[in-house]
Amino acid sequence: MKNLRKYGNPPFDIGVIHGGPGAPGEMAPVARELSFSPYPHPDHYAYPDRAADSFEPPISGRGVLEPLQTAVTLDGQVRELKAVLNEHAALPVTLIGFSWGAMLSYIFTASHPEFVKKLILVGSGPYEEKYADSVRRTRGSRLSKGEWKETYSRIPALNELSNGNKNASFTRFGQLMSLADSYDPLPHDDEVLEYQYIINKNVWGDASKLRNNGKLLKLGKKIRCPVFAIHGDYDPHPFEGVKDPLSGVLKNFQYVLLEKCGHRPWIERDAKDMFYDVLKGEI
Repeated sequence: MKNLRKYGNPPFDIGVIHGGPGAPGEMAPVARELSFSPYPHPDHYAYPDRAADSFEPPISGRGVLEPLQTAVTLDGQVRELKAVLNEHAALPVTLIGFSWGAMLSYIFTASHPEFVKKLILVGSGPYEEKYADSVRRTRGSRLSKGEWKETYSRIPALNELSNGNKNASFTRFGQLMSLADSYDPLPHDDEVLEYQYIINKNVWGDASKLRNNGKLLKLGKKIRCPVFAIHGDYDPHPFEGVKDPLSGVLKNFQYVLLEKCGHRPWIERDAKDMFYDVLKGEI
């Protein structure tokens, strides 16, 4: 899998950063909406069977990059994102990070502030460890007994050394979590190109250590650009775990809480339009 898709026309001054870690492709709907392009630019990599002459340049919209993180460590993902933006973006960019991608974008912006003119966090995970357990509890309370039993039956399979199909177990785990994360989802396709368990395990292991020792939050002191958080009121990732910590370390921080909205605002029946109105107003 190559590590970039492009949407719309130059200049490419927006980057959408997927979550997971290890769930590349899930931000494609957002990239299409912002670029007004039904599928990536003809020099994209993800659909080699699509004829280049089927591409019609959008009438308007923005040039959007969709980096697909392939590195298996947190430092590696930061370096990979820097290389992609340095080669393909009209710097500085607006970074729109979703879920884990919001945290990666936050870490990247702290490490390379000259690359980012605005940081938008969508459905971010919490920035202090004390908020983390509530994610598991909230998800558990929303699943049926059967779904919850299946969810936790997947964990031994992921940790079993002899399991050669961990990506399949991780895929099903993600599908179950999506049930708990959504308020009233519209019909939609799962656009993740490949669920990648090893990337998730390794990168999230690095990030957890950073959050546990307090260094994740302290990175915010290095961020110079405006930061805007968009969060759903039904998202199991507690909004307080984003709003309260970041309000204390960021110089220019604003946020909006969307009603009747789960983890992925762009699939929510009641919140989708408001999400895009807010997002487009911020870019």
